[in-house]
Amino acid sequence: MAAAMASKLMHAVQYDSYGGGASGLKHAEVPVPTPKKGDILLKLEAASLNPVDWKIQKGMFRPLLPRKFPHIPVTDVAGEVVEVGQGVQKFKPGDKVVAFLTHTVSGLAEFAAASESLTVARPPEVSAADGAGLPVAGLTAHQALTQAAGVKLDGSGQQKNILITAASGGVGQYAVQLAKLGNTHVTATCSARNIEFVKSLGADEVLDYKTPEGAALNSPSGRKYDAVVHCATGIPWSTFEPNLSANGKVIDLTPSPSAFATFALKKLTFSKKQLVPLFMSAKSENLDYLVKLVKEGKLKTVIDSKHPLSKAEDGWAKSIDGHATGKIIVEP
Repeated sequence: MAAAMASKLMHAVQYDSYGGGASGLKHAEVPVPTPKKGDILLKLEAASLNPVDWKIQKGMFRPLLPRKFPHIPVTDVAGEVVEVGQGVQKFKPGDKVVAFLTHTVSGLAEFAAASESLTVARPPEVSAADGAGLPVAGLTAHQALTQAAGVKLDGSGQQKNILITAASGGVGQYAVQLAKLGNTHVTATCSARNIEFVKSLGADEVLDYKTPEGAALNSPSGRKYDAVVHCATGIPWSTFEPNLSANGKVIDLTPSPSAFATFALKKLTFSKKQLVPLFMSAKSENLDYLVKLVKEGKLKTVIDSKHPLSKAEDGWAKSIDGHATGKIIVEP
């Protein structure tokens, strides 16, 4: 089997230099990867795009990522196991899974090699697209709420007032739903066209970010926020500060250089109000937890659009545009 697969070619989408956006993506025939020790080979059924994918292409993570050119982007996938590498215990061919791929071998292709340690089973109740949406966006929302904001998703503990900015985006839509599993009051910001949608996810109050109240982040019910899950960009600390409770913190998911300066200043001055940069650390037990929530109907992946692999550049352009409602999915 291994030799047969390794000699085969697959359709993949890659780029061979920094920049270029959607038009920099090239369709190519490349060898199907061979699973190394501890890896599994997946026949992909869905992949989901994240802003980090085009930010890597833009050169925002150079020289760390990509490791080399040409680079096949995208980390979040769902598919079927077709082959397992040496030492793999948890999976066998035929198993349906969700995986977070490392940035060396990636998911905008027909097949991908995934690490067993970052792969979880996908029950039949969870579609490939719903599963593929979860890794980066779902894990980021989960980590921001449970670790940084201290929300207990079983509903225990004191009520916390949470603000979620850009609540209709990939991370935001999961953050609203997960926050409401905890004992929280959720205020959310989004564009006017998405207000009813964000309310349908469970937000208690929703602000149009283009109105004066929305731009000032003022809670309609006059609450001060214990934590802000900040999925948007371009909001200064001075806008957050008056809206925070005494020990309130802003969890910044796309920290800029000025955010790090604020973070350092707040630490140095022993400020009770804090800005906390967050970098997602993928853990399979958390991904497994999110998949189970989807299976139980407690969490849903909101899908903005689906694109065939042959038109992956359309989804890429939509992600760069920044106005997707939910997740952008590519299907081989």
